[in-house]
Amino acid sequence: MLSSKVRKIVLVVLILAPFAMKAQTTRTTRKKGEFYFSWGYNKEWYTRSNLKISQPELGNDYTFRRVTAHDHPGWDEGLLSKAITIPQYNYRIGYFFNDKHDLGIEINFDHTKYIITDGKDVNVKGRLNGRSVDSTVNFSEGNGFFYYLNNGANFLLINIVKRWHWYANQSNSIKIDALGKFGIGPVIPHVENSFFNQKNEPHFQIGGWNTGIEGALRSTFFKHVYLEFAGKLDYARYSGLRIYKGHARQAFGTAEIILNLGVTL
Repeated sequence: MLSSKVRKIVLVVLILAPFAMKAQTTRTTRKKGEFYFSWGYNKEWYTRSNLKISQPELGNDYTFRRVTAHDHPGWDEGLLSKAITIPQYNYRIGYFFNDKHDLGIEINFDHTKYIITDGKDVNVKGRLNGRSVDSTVNFSEGNGFFYYLNNGANFLLINIVKRWHWYANQSNSIKIDALGKFGIGPVIPHVENSFFNQKNEPHFQIGGWNTGIEGALRSTFFKHVYLEFAGKLDYARYSGLRIYKGHARQAFGTAEIILNLGVTL
């Protein structure tokens, strides 16, 4: 027969065994981190802004006031009529950490195009050729004016991401999640312009910073493929943009709608 001491040990083991098994199960089934990548396209609307021009060598320090601008979504001649990187595209690369809060980090890039509207009368105020000026010009290519961030206003953000689970069917083959994102990062514009028939050399550059907030609805199918529809607000400040013998700066807000197709692993 078992001694009293042995019986007590066996009893303790039997009592604690279910809890140990549960803890082990929790460890083995605990959700791992989740990597995702998506590619998609976007549409933008921009606020009015002031475009400030400084050309010390020419005696110019003036501002185009309250200019309007538009985007250029691309594929105007038909869907997939050009390379996939020609239209206004975007990509997201992110990772959800292995924690109960569903938090993640994301590289968030939007190739957006910003074009000052052609043919509009714009007020220009400041100093031009060393003289005070406060007048109106017709901002059009025919008059020697254009301003394109047409190869990209290019917003790059490092985002913190929060996810909320809304729905999953019984087999988990369809899931719907809501995501909130917030971040800050540089802008990488491609600058091409002409003021009073003085053109710059088109180029890419680091041209300031931006911050944005984004809300998205993500539908995941068969655990690994998802479609994400998002709305985003962005504020960008551009400075030191190289123009003919000088620099330009401006700030504007952007409202975006975005549709992405992605994979999650």
